[in-house]
Amino acid sequence: MRRMSSSPAVLALGGLVALAAAMGIGRFVYTPVLADMLDAGALNGAEAGYVAAANFAGYLAGALLAASPLLRGRRISWMFGALLASAATTAAMGLADGVTAFAVLRLAGGVASALVLVFATAIVLDGLIVAGRGGLSALHFAGVGAGIAISALLVHALKGAELWQAQWLASGGLALAAFVAALLLVHESVPNAARSSFSAGGLAADRRLVALMLAYGLVGFGYVITATFIIAIVRANPAVVHHETAVWLVVGFSAAPSVWLWGRLARRIGVLTAFAAACVVEAIGVLASVASAGAAGAYVAAVFLGGTFMGLTAMGLAAARELPVYGGAQRDGRRVVALMTAGFGVGQMFGPALAGALFTHTGTYTAASALAAGGLVVSALLAAWLSRDLARAQ
Repeated sequence: MRRMSSSPAVLALGGLVALAAAMGIGRFVYTPVLADMLDAGALNGAEAGYVAAANFAGYLAGALLAASPLLRGRRISWMFGALLASAATTAAMGLADGVTAFAVLRLAGGVASALVLVFATAIVLDGLIVAGRGGLSALHFAGVGAGIAISALLVHALKGAELWQAQWLASGGLALAAFVAALLLVHESVPNAARSSFSAGGLAADRRLVALMLAYGLVGFGYVITATFIIAIVRANPAVVHHETAVWLVVGFSAAPSVWLWGRLARRIGVLTAFAAACVVEAIGVLASVASAGAAGAYVAAVFLGGTFMGLTAMGLAAARELPVYGGAQRDGRRVVALMTAGFGVGQMFGPALAGALFTHTGTYTAASALAAGGLVVSALLAAWLSRDLARAQ
């Protein structure tokens, strides 16, 4: 198969396609499909949380695997293999039956989505940096929001409890088409010496890194409950049920430019201050998802969730890579990324499982959402403390 021009814009577009398939569809399409799965009785509230937690456990495992020196071979081969696996596991959800089968498939899909995110991002950013077009990275990261928006339209076209299997099959087919497009668009032509590397220095365990890891883990816990159950929340409210497709579209449209927007703010006020602000904005959105009986709350939640979760993901990792340590020692960047991802992944795993269990006992997602918002506020306070601590040390 012949590939297109190796221009930086084409490479960034290929990254967008890859993230749209593996993240926007492969990882997040569970949210709009879940509402019909619950209505059809394919899952109950607690089981839905466990299946979501399995996906996030797989994401954690895949991210750590990608960061491991034991993973050998070409980055682009791993990326394409994971893209194909993401499409296959997504489609297979429409053929599976039972919570165990769903959990296993979502676990495997989580591994695949993390591998695509890590390797596609490394390939695209390395190519853009060498070409002097680093600003195009925002186009690459817009893929997550684009995939969410596309999945909203696809699931809406097949809306109905009796069609949840068709929704999974169609989503897998769309992800497969994106895999073919990525084959045409993404290439790896950056010499080995120019690729992003990690220092071989030790990893000093200090209070700054611990605080940032805790804040990042609370972000994982704080966003994921709303991200997983927002459509189920809307579906349960007769006054706004007809807004469910539009709400998920708004999440996607808000996520698409979010990394670029928060990146600009971070350059003006500092990455940790921007991180803290994004946590507060997201906490408001999480509470809005359950605090309002009208459509306004659902749309506020959609805008604030979509507009922050990818920005927080990017800013948290950027802050960790730039974080100085006591005594001036050099960090092992690869292990820092792995530890941050681990903290985020743990938060993601606990969030849906807790929300599902609380829903079983209370019949609503209000208690879980309140806990999530509280976690985001604590994350903001930790980031603000860390920013002040670094300022004093200068």
